[in-house]
Amino acid sequence: MCRGLIGTKLGMISIFSPEGKYIPVTIVKVGPGVITQIKTVSSDGYNALQMGFGERRKSRINKPVQGHLKKSGGACFALLREIPVDNPGEYDLGQTVNLEMFKVGERVNVTGITKGRGFAGVIKRHGFHGGKKTHGSHSHRIPGSIGCSAWPAKVIKGKKMPGHYGNEQKTVKNLEIVDIRSEEDLIMLKGAVPGFRSGLIEVKKQKNL
Repeated sequence: MCRGLIGTKLGMISIFSPEGKYIPVTIVKVGPGVITQIKTVSSDGYNALQMGFGERRKSRINKPVQGHLKKSGGACFALLREIPVDNPGEYDLGQTVNLEMFKVGERVNVTGITKGRGFAGVIKRHGFHGGKKTHGSHSHRIPGSIGCSAWPAKVIKGKKMPGHYGNEQKTVKNLEIVDIRSEEDLIMLKGAVPGFRSGLIEVKKQKNL
């Protein structure tokens, strides 16, 4: 069984359960994905499906990739990603995979690129509480002491400091599927997922399922 699909984050709304419980959900358009390459243990060392998602003009894809995509039908995709699969022999090149693998109540892991925040200080980036607000204080939002004394006389690697915040890959685990709209390729996930609206994400089944 294929264990995931590529999708697009559409945004967040709130719904009510049949019991009247308020549930914040993220709407994700998942798939359909087209299989562009099948990888096996014998040829590649692991089992996976390379899948194409979205559309892109042919002029925006270089010749080597175009030649690669001809094996699966010649369609041009905006994104190619590998998804783990248990038995690759069950699939064929050019086959379309949709969200039938998921079911309501199942829990999945979602991977996406977080929103970029630019250069940020330690309060916004790491949640530091800040300094005193009293008269004469000059340490309102600075990180404070960062180094050591005579030994080792350097800043320890990994110290929490100001810097680039966001725009990095993040995985949110154990999100519950609240509803599935198969006719529209939509999944409603309880809670928030990383990324901005229209951002690309990967929805994967958990390994222990």
